[in-house]
Amino acid sequence: MKIGLIGNPNVGKSLIFTQLTGIGVEISNYPGTTVDLCSGTICHDRQVIDVVDLPGIYSLDGTGSEEELVRETVISGEYDVYAVVLDATHLERNLYLLLQLLEFGASVVVILNIIDEAERAGVKIDTDRFSQFIGAPVITTAASLGRNIDQIIPLARFHARKGEYAVQYDRHIEAAIRSLERLAGSTRAEALLALQGIGNDPVLMDAAQTIVPEIVEEHRMTAHQLIAGNRHHAATRLADAVITRDDPRMVTDPDRYLTNAFPGIPIMVTILSSMLLIVFMVGSYLEEIIVELFDLFIIIPIQNAGLNPLLYEVLFSLAIAIQAGIGIAFPFVFTFYILISLVEDSGYMTRIAFLADRVMHRFGLHGQAIIPMVLGLGCNVPAIMGIRQLGTRRERTIAAFLITMVPCSARTVIIAGIVAAYVGILAAFSIYFFVFILIIITGVILSRVTPGNQLGMVLELPPLRVPRMRQVMIRSWIHIREFLVIAMPLLMVSSVILGLLGFYGITDLFQNAIAPFMESILGLPGFASTALIFGILRKEMAFETLIVLAGTADLLSVMTKLQLYTFALISTLFVPCISTIAVLSREMGWKTALLISVYTLILGLSAGALLQLLM
Repeated sequence: MKIGLIGNPNVGKSLIFTQLTGIGVEISNYPGTTVDLCSGTICHDRQVIDVVDLPGIYSLDGTGSEEELVRETVISGEYDVYAVVLDATHLERNLYLLLQLLEFGASVVVILNIIDEAERAGVKIDTDRFSQFIGAPVITTAASLGRNIDQIIPLARFHARKGEYAVQYDRHIEAAIRSLERLAGSTRAEALLALQGIGNDPVLMDAAQTIVPEIVEEHRMTAHQLIAGNRHHAATRLADAVITRDDPRMVTDPDRYLTNAFPGIPIMVTILSSMLLIVFMVGSYLEEIIVELFDLFIIIPIQNAGLNPLLYEVLFSLAIAIQAGIGIAFPFVFTFYILISLVEDSGYMTRIAFLADRVMHRFGLHGQAIIPMVLGLGCNVPAIMGIRQLGTRRERTIAAFLITMVPCSARTVIIAGIVAAYVGILAAFSIYFFVFILIIITGVILSRVTPGNQLGMVLELPPLRVPRMRQVMIRSWIHIREFLVIAMPLLMVSSVILGLLGFYGITDLFQNAIAPFMESILGLPGFASTALIFGILRKEMAFETLIVLAGTADLLSVMTKLQLYTFALISTLFVPCISTIAVLSREMGWKTALLISVYTLILGLSAGALLQLLM
C-alpha cells in the first residue's frame, strides 16, 4: 500500500511524515525531474506501507516542477491513498487543493493539523459535518504535540474514500466540460485541466482550444481565472459551513516587530550574524578536534608505515579526502543544519525572506535566497543544497552563481592565514570587500541575462512556535546524511585521482607548462599553480600546499606581499571546491556546474591579472 502525504507548504506535512516514519527514510530523485521525494516504509498490523512526503503545493494546475510531479501522480493513480494535510488555522485557503483532489476521484483522508493553535485562536471545526460534506474521513491532529498521529495510518488503511464535493462552476465552464467529455471522452477533471491548457491528449487539447476563446470573450478573463474563482468560492462556502469562531485570547502579535523595517531588519541582522558566528565557532572547534585525531591516528601512521610508494599515494590521498570531508566540511554542515532547522521550525525563516525580498529583487531573486547566501559564509555545500527552496530555475541559477562566490570558512582560512598574517588585517578585509562588489555586479548582470520570468513572491507566514529538539535533530540528520552520501564519495575519488596525477609526474608537467603564464600574467611563482589545483579539492589545501611547495612556513622569504595578496584573491574567487561542484551538478545539472566553474576560473584569473597590471 502506498500513501502520499499532500498539502500546502507550512502545514506540518513533513513533521507528520517524520513522526510516522522516523529517521529511516530515503531521499530520491523523481525520474525525469529535479524534485526530491522523501519516502519511508512502516509496518502496521503486518501490512507493509510506503509513505511518501510529496512536495508542498497550492494547487494541481500550476506550472512548476513540483505541481507537475504531484499532478502526474494523481492522474496516474500512483498512490492508493492521499492523506491531505490541511492547516486548521487557515482552512479556507487549504481547501482549494482538497477540492481538486476530490474532482480527480482520488481516495483521500483529511488531516486537520495544527488544531491546537486553531483552538487557541478561537477556531472550532465541525469535523463530522466536514466529513459529510466531502464524503471522506476527517481527523484532527497537532503534529508538534504528537496528538492523534497514531490514528492516521489506520484511517488511511480502512476508511479512505473517493470523496465528492460538487464545485458549482460558471454555466459556460459546465457546458465546456460536457462538450469535452462527449467529444474527447475525457473525465471532468481532465476537461478542467484542458481548459487551462494542461494535458497531453492532442484530441482533448484541440477541442479545448476551440472552446476557450468563447469563454474569454464572454467573461473578459481566462478560463483558468474563471475556474479558480469558482473553486475559491466553493472553498469559502465549505469553510463557512464547518467553522465557528469564538473570541481568541488576546496576545501581542510579534509580527508587528519582526516584519517591519524597524526593528525587523536589526533583529534579522542580529539573528543571522549570531548564526554565522555560531557556525564559525562550533565548526572551527569541531574541525580542530577531528583534524588532529585524523592526523594522530590515520595520517601519521600511514606516513610512517613504509608502504609501497604507489600504495602509499593511494592511501594517503584517500585519508586526506576523508579528513577534508569529515574534518573540514562536516562540522560546518552539521552546525548549519541544526541552526537552519531551528529557524525553520520556529517559523522565523519566512519573516527573514519577507524582509529581504525587496533587496534581493535587484538580483533577480526572492527573499528566500538570503538564507543560503549568508550561510554560504560557513560552507558553500549546504548553501547550494538550500537553493532548492527557490521557486524557479532562473532564481536557482542566479543563486548558485552568487553562492559559489561567497567566501566560505575554508577560504577564510586562506585569507586569514596568508593575508592577515603576512600582509595585514586591513588587506584581509579588502578581499571581502572586493568579492562583495563582484557579487553585486554578477548578480545585477545575471538578473538581466538569465532567461525566464521574475515572478512575484507570495509568502504565507506560519505562526511562530517553539522548536522541538527531537524534530530538529531528525530533520538535520536527514540533510547531513544526504551530504555524506553525495559529496563524500566524489571527494574521495577525486583525491585519489589528484594523488595519482602527482605520483606519475603529471602535476609537475602541468606546473612547468603553466609557469610562464603564472609568472608573467599573474606575477606568481610556478609552484603556486599546483597549490591552486589542490585548492579545488578543498580550499584551505591551497594554503597548505603553498607552504609545502615553498619549503617553508615563512612565505615572505619566497614571495612578496603583493604575490601573497594576489594568490589569496585568486584562491578566493577560483573554481569552487570539488564538494561544491558535486552538489552543484546534482542540484542544477553538470552543464550549469561547468559554466559556474569556468566563470569563477576566469573571474579569479582576471582579478589576479588586473591586480598585477595595476600594481
